[in-house]
Amino acid sequence: MYSSKKMPMKPKFKDIRAWEQAELLLQPAFIRILDNIRKQLELSSWRGTFQEITTPYPGYHLCLTREGEKPVEVDIWYLCYQICFQNYHPVEKDTQEVDIDTSLIDETGEVDWHLLETKAQHCVKEIFVNLPSSN
Repeated sequence: MYSSKKMPMKPKFKDIRAWEQAELLLQPAFIRILDNIRKQLELSSWRGTFQEITTPYPGYHLCLTREGEKPVEVDIWYLCYQICFQNYHPVEKDTQEVDIDTSLIDETGEVDWHLLETKAQHCVKEIFVNLPSSN
């Protein structure tokens, strides 16, 4: 699970095409992540709230709390990057060159919503599976 204590680095795009592909994918990924978080919270004993972060750059964190447990924060943009980029792992520098997961874009150049949803579900489920279990 990715804690907010280490901010994901800003992605660096290889060319304008990669930037355009990321622009196509990131907002739908963000929406699918939020919806899947909502669904997981409905089944969980954890409570979730969202917090807008402004430094070092704008973003959002999911703050998960449960009585008797240490709070857990997850960077939402990190989750988006995990979905939209191939093998995304944060690094300790200002930028990270990324490869777009072009399987998320169909032959007409549109978002493959089914595959995007599948990746978002998997990514969000991993967060909840890795939370501390009930005492």
